[in-house]
Amino acid sequence: MIGAFYTPSSIAPKQVAPKLVNKIMSYFRYHAFFCTNQREAGEACCADFDARNMRDYVKKQCKELGIHKEGGVRVNIAGCLGRCELGPTIAVYPDEVWYTYVDKEDLDEIIQEHFVNGRVVERLKI
Repeated sequence: MIGAFYTPSSIAPKQVAPKLVNKIMSYFRYHAFFCTNQREAGEACCADFDARNMRDYVKKQCKELGIHKEGGVRVNIAGCLGRCELGPTIAVYPDEVWYTYVDKEDLDEIIQEHFVNGRVVERLKI
């Protein structure tokens, strides 16, 4: 059927669908998207702030803490998130929290406070 929208309940028995949806929605507690976009010379972009290496740093730290796994944190590279004028950008879901950062100390605070303790770091929020 063209244009039909299928939900898990329309393709799975009703007693299985809620479990399937919960499993999909809770695979990671947090999903962090690092903008690493490179724009043309002169235009503000996250790549100007070494965003790819900063993302690698966060991923490494999360692995060392044992939280980069199912039920924990997933750290991914993203293309442009459209907020380059605010500095380097991280979007954290499902919390819908957006952060900026200056250095590894800021990233350590996001890891410890948000990813480990579940508290938003208000001073870095955008």
